[in-house]
Amino acid sequence: MIIQRVVLNSRPGKNGVPVAENFRLEQSTIADTVQAGQVRVKTLYLSVDPYMRCRMNEDTGSDYLRPWQLSEVADGGGIGVVEESRHHNLAKGDFVTSFTWPWQTAAILDGDSLQKLEPQLVNGRLSYFLGAAGITGLTALLGIREKGHVAAGANQTMVVSGAAGACGSLAGQIGRLEGCSRVVGIAGTDEKCSILVQEMGFDAAINYKKGDVAKQLRELCPGGVDVYFDNVGGDISDTVISQMNQNSHIILCGQISQYNKDVPYPPPLPPDTEKIQKEKNITRERFLVLNYMDKQEASVLQLCQWIQEGKLKVRETVVEGLASMGAAFQSMMNGGNIGKQIVSISN
Repeated sequence: MIIQRVVLNSRPGKNGVPVAENFRLEQSTIADTVQAGQVRVKTLYLSVDPYMRCRMNEDTGSDYLRPWQLSEVADGGGIGVVEESRHHNLAKGDFVTSFTWPWQTAAILDGDSLQKLEPQLVNGRLSYFLGAAGITGLTALLGIREKGHVAAGANQTMVVSGAAGACGSLAGQIGRLEGCSRVVGIAGTDEKCSILVQEMGFDAAINYKKGDVAKQLRELCPGGVDVYFDNVGGDISDTVISQMNQNSHIILCGQISQYNKDVPYPPPLPPDTEKIQKEKNITRERFLVLNYMDKQEASVLQLCQWIQEGKLKVRETVVEGLASMGAAFQSMMNGGNIGKQIVSISN
């Protein structure tokens, strides 16, 4: 059977900026017969995410992420429909997902590696299982619950950087649902800031490309910052940390500003920022959602309930076609997305 697939064409280099041309679309084939325990799937949706930048390097710098290999098919979060099954638990027509879905139009996969999806949990919006009701939503919810120390009635102020991205846009809303009294987002365009306040229920949002971020933060968070959901690192995070309260908490979700640099993860703080962190006893522990998979099922049900009740607003930026994977990745790394970046492969 003839299929299309996307392979890693070249590496950007540890300090390089990824471009669409780092990926290549090519024709390939898959077997015509499905072996026992396997399923043949048609790919519906694929996800591109910031963590994938590390996988473009020969060494990911991480013990849980393996690098993509040159001229081999890339993979990541994906959703598809079963077209043929020789697996006892999966039938034709079932919707399934995996963290290691190959970037191709169809595939033969081991049925045990797939998780069956229930579309009614997300009002039929299957792609939400790659974002708000998937690993992205889990990262936001469990990050806040495990590292944020949010308590209802404690009058806490939360700041979210990368606030209009897949994880940040959920984190601010979840912070409010979990009990924060004030939520302020930091994003890179006026449009993003407007959506955060008008659609997502943030109290305020700062466009970091305009004006004095430190001054705006002081005005918008007069009582200081109690919880910081950090998606970006770098200068923005140094500014937020300088205004955090005694015994406050950083949820270290991502450091996208540092991903094109050859630095360890999480990157060390500059000496002045580190001094503030120590003096104020601010927690800044690495958060890896994969360490909390025992809480996955209950957490996904909570996210789906909020989505169904309209309490968690979901934004997606969707592009069409497997040929768009490289461009979608490049755009997402440059902040071109609002909410989750999704590539729709087939209907």
